Amino acid sequence: MTVERNVFSNKDKLAEALADAVLDALNAGLDERGRAVLAVSGGSTPKRFFEVLAARDDVDWENVIITLVDERWVDESSDRSNAALVKDHLLAGPAAVAQFVPLYAGGETPDAEAIARTNARLAELPRPFDVVILGMGNDGHTASFFPGGDTLEAALGDDGPALAIRAPGAGEPRVTLTLPRVLDTRALYLHIEGDEKARTLDKALETGPVADMPVRAVLSQGHVPVSLYWCP
Repeated sequence: MTVERNVFSNKDKLAEALADAVLDALNAGLDERGRAVLAVSGGSTPKRFFEVLAARDDVDWENVIITLVDERWVDESSDRSNAALVKDHLLAGPAAVAQFVPLYAGGETPDAEAIARTNARLAELPRPFDVVILGMGNDGHTASFFPGGDTLEAALGDDGPALAIRAPGAGEPRVTLTLPRVLDTRALYLHIEGDEKARTLDKALETGPVADMPVRAVLSQGHVPVSLYWCP
C-alpha cells in the first residue's frame, strides 16, 4: 500500500493540519449516524495535537466518543497512563464534554477477567471507528504491537477487540486493540515526529519480517489507506 505523506515544517503546523483532517472525519461520522468514534495513541508525540484538537469548537463533542489504541496496565494516577494524558490534554475546553472509554479495567495485571471487562466496553462502541491515530516507536512498534511480544501473533490476527501483551521493550504489561480492530476505521493516520522516526519508517517500508517491525502490518495492509503526518 502507498502511504500518503503529509510533511510539515514544525509541530504546530502538523497539529493544526491533523486536527483539521480529524474534525472533517468526525463531522462526516456525526452527519451519517449521529455519533463518531476517535481512537488515539499515547506517548509524548501527540500532546500538541491533542491541545489543538481540544480547543476546536466546530464539532459536536457531546456526541464524540474517544478511546485509546493501547494502554499501559496502570491506574490513571500513574504518569505512565495514556488515559491520564488524554484527560489532561484532550478532554479539555470544548472537547471536555466528549465521552471517554478507557482500556485499563482495574487490577494489578491484565488477566482474562480484566480484559473481558475492557472488551465489554469496546463492544458498545459504534463500528467502524471514524478515526484511528497511531504512533510509532523507534523499534518499529505501533499500538502495543511490540517486537518479541508474547501475544504479538494473536494481536495481529485475532478478530477480538483487545488483548493483553507483554514484551521486553514495553515496560509494563499492556492492553492493545487488535490489528483487525485498528483497521476497522474510516480514516487511519500515522503521526510521527523527528528524523529518527523518519528513518525507522523508511526501514519499515522495506521488505522484511513483520515480527521484527510490527508497524509493517499496518503499512502493508490493503484494508484502509494510511495517511502519514510528519515533521522534524
